[in-house]
Amino acid sequence: MAKLTYVSEQPDNDFQEKVEKIKKKLKECQKQKEEYLRGWQRCQADFINYRKRQEANMGELKINIQAEVFRDILQVLDSLNSAVKHSKPKKGREEISLIMDQLKKVLDRYNIKEIESVGEKFNPEIHEAIAQVESSKKSGIIIEEIQKGYTINNKLLRPAIVKVAK
Repeated sequence: MAKLTYVSEQPDNDFQEKVEKIKKKLKECQKQKEEYLRGWQRCQADFINYRKRQEANMGELKINIQAEVFRDILQVLDSLNSAVKHSKPKKGREEISLIMDQLKKVLDRYNIKEIESVGEKFNPEIHEAIAQVESSKKSGIIIEEIQKGYTINNKLLRPAIVKVAK
């Protein structure tokens, strides 16, 4: 008589092969997922760094544009200073002084500061010397300011033009 075998008792090599193939495919998918995740994370970090660089560049661009505009405005302020020094009628001088005060308030609002020069030691980073003059003051001390210098956000906007003691 033939021996009866049940389906569950029969060795199923096909089933084991399928399981092994599925396990292998799963490992490949996990490796691929990790590779994609690392690539995405790198891309995200690159984008964040790009955005930070762009924000810094835009800030620098804004400062440079402001500096150009304020250099032109400083020429107007210089002209007003000259007008006050050379105007004779008291009323005209007072009106110009009021305009200058308004202009200085605008400069303050944008963090533009005058460079103190007279009596200070000459600093080539913020001063431009046009002459050395005999003086009773110590050598290297600024004795006269020809044109005021200014900074914007602690960066040089325009150097002060000065005369220095010999």
